[in-house]
Amino acid sequence: MSDPFAAIRPFNDDEARLVIDRLLRSPDFLTAVLRLRMGEGSRAFAYLLRPLLSLYLRRQLRHIRSVEGVQMFIKRYVENMIGDTTAGLSVSGIDALDARRAYLFISNHRDITMDPAMTNYALHRAGHRTLRIAIGDNLLTESWIADLMRLNKSFIVQRSARGPRELLAASKLLSSYIRTSVQEDNEPVWIAQREGRAKDGIDRTEPAIIKMLSLSRDRQTEDFGEHVASLRIVPVSISYELDPCDALKAHELAQREATGSYAKTDREDVTSIGRGIAGSKGHVHVAFGEPLGSDFSTPADVAAAIDAQILRNYRLRPTNLWAYETLHGPPSQMPDIHPGSCSERAFRERIGAMPEADRPYALAAYANSLASVLEPARPL
Repeated sequence: MSDPFAAIRPFNDDEARLVIDRLLRSPDFLTAVLRLRMGEGSRAFAYLLRPLLSLYLRRQLRHIRSVEGVQMFIKRYVENMIGDTTAGLSVSGIDALDARRAYLFISNHRDITMDPAMTNYALHRAGHRTLRIAIGDNLLTESWIADLMRLNKSFIVQRSARGPRELLAASKLLSSYIRTSVQEDNEPVWIAQREGRAKDGIDRTEPAIIKMLSLSRDRQTEDFGEHVASLRIVPVSISYELDPCDALKAHELAQREATGSYAKTDREDVTSIGRGIAGSKGHVHVAFGEPLGSDFSTPADVAAAIDAQILRNYRLRPTNLWAYETLHGPPSQMPDIHPGSCSERAFRERIGAMPEADRPYALAAYANSLASVLEPARPL
């Protein structure tokens, strides 16, 4: 039978072993693993280390024949990463969700891989099925990245589509796949609230995301609000005490402000992924909201409801307060500030180590999280 989603869906179990073997033959994949584990210095010796790494991984993965097997293998590394790079992962709201039902989780977007990874791990730990994860094809710059992501239940958002017809067709296919996943396959889905990370720390849902989801609605038989409710949308608010990519984001924003544009290097997204995984995050909190109902008439209404839950559940830390006070002085009212692991001295040294032109943008990213909670209706 033909598979209408073959071009974008994750790999199936019967494809898993073939893809694993392909990855283990990929010099680029093996080099990336070496860089992640041993740092940039490993690049000079990669040609010597790759055969040894390939042999080691072949032994570790020799019995794996399914996607679940791959994810259980990855799980140990996720747990090690959480132990090594965070001051703890806390979760709220998940007890109110039915582990037997699939939901469409829409979260704020601060990190390329950590946002879905933290959400996925929290769900798995609570007995829920693991997520099908949306990833833009702009990030799949190398074949091994696409293989690895699709092996880990990622599906492709075709952002490179050109022309109105091609873009509409890609959006309809994506919308249909998400609806099919949640309603027919009973598979939970994660998508970001916007295209691209919130580099400035302002979490706002793009109504275009909701418009895309509505493309799978049968306009003759289904009301817009009913369609929204049928997707079982759950807002997710992810809070990082420290952003491992704060310096990279600040530099990009500073360059855009100074020159009007910013040109990414070929491997910049891969660098951000690596830094997001390996960098210090401080305390991380994943807050699951309540499923949206049917009382909506426009995509903007749905976006506003998602934003309200994300901002209400966002967990502020002293880093947000220190940045806000540096830029704006003491806040007019003091929101709840949860304990942090980073001292004020260490935070200010972190910001001070950045180029002077970049520092205001890094501070703003931390401060805007607090500003958004204080005045959620005010555009920043």
